[in-house]
Amino acid sequence: MDKATTSTAPVHPKARKNRNTVWGHIWDNRVFFLFIAPGTLFLIVFFYVPVLANIVAFKDFHYSDGGFIASLMQSKWSGFDNFKFFFMSSDFWIVVRNTVGYNLTFLLLNFFFAIFFAVIMSQLRNRRLLKAYQTSMLFPYFLSWAILAYFVYAFLSPDKGVLNSIIKAVGGQPIDWYNDPTWWPLILILLGVWKGIGYNSILYFATIMGIDPAYYDAAMIDGANKWQQIKHIVLPHILPVATLMLILNIGGIFRSDFGLFYLVPKQSPTLINISQTFDTYIYRALAQTNDIGMATAAGLIQSVVGLLLLLTANWIVRHAEPESALF
Repeated sequence: MDKATTSTAPVHPKARKNRNTVWGHIWDNRVFFLFIAPGTLFLIVFFYVPVLANIVAFKDFHYSDGGFIASLMQSKWSGFDNFKFFFMSSDFWIVVRNTVGYNLTFLLLNFFFAIFFAVIMSQLRNRRLLKAYQTSMLFPYFLSWAILAYFVYAFLSPDKGVLNSIIKAVGGQPIDWYNDPTWWPLILILLGVWKGIGYNSILYFATIMGIDPAYYDAAMIDGANKWQQIKHIVLPHILPVATLMLILNIGGIFRSDFGLFYLVPKQSPTLINISQTFDTYIYRALAQTNDIGMATAAGLIQSVVGLLLLLTANWIVRHAEPESALF
């Protein structure tokens, strides 16, 4: 081969030195950094910049005509008064009980049913039937709670609801669902699991589909039945994904689905103690009392506790199974 075609142009020593710097690395990979620039800008503007506004939790904030920045500068420091007011409130333990209780229930049920349905779908050989199951299970995930709230009302309406019509047909007494909190914990749990089961199961289903068929061939040669294949091949392969999802869900245990707990109960005063969570409490604190400081304090507690739970769960997993840890 001609030497002239293989030689490269000499690089100036100063240019070679600049390539070893951070800016030189960015310039060499400018195309890739250009692709991630919009997402990075979005995260900075809508996630990191608002974090600075948490200072409101430590101030007696009152909004004035000068705008948010002027109001923030003029407001007096209140220390931890907003936090004390929230902790001493009669709603505090109700909010914590509902948020943690519902999320733990969702965590356990979604974890079990998502893996269960993923394993079932992986055993189906009829592709059309599989697509039908996937579509029907995933469809609720894309519906907003505003729409689903009307579907729920069609079933639970005191006058013309489907369930009350059935109860009347069998000779029973109709139930005033929106003024009777007895059944609502079960209703909210069923709706939450039903809406998210399709998305969660597809994550595990995709993992199962990525398992090398050689494992199944070897298991069949050894005489393993379907249950033994699931136990010794499928479950160990989806364990890292299941652990990762478990860590992320534990980090969000102090957060709740606002639409489920605010829109579905139709804001009935009788159901407040059953449906009040951190997210609905913060919204009502802003909408009814206009106390921005207390609402920000509640949101800050929510974020800090979620972060601590995430770090704790990851620390436990890292010591038990390092390869399954998040970081």
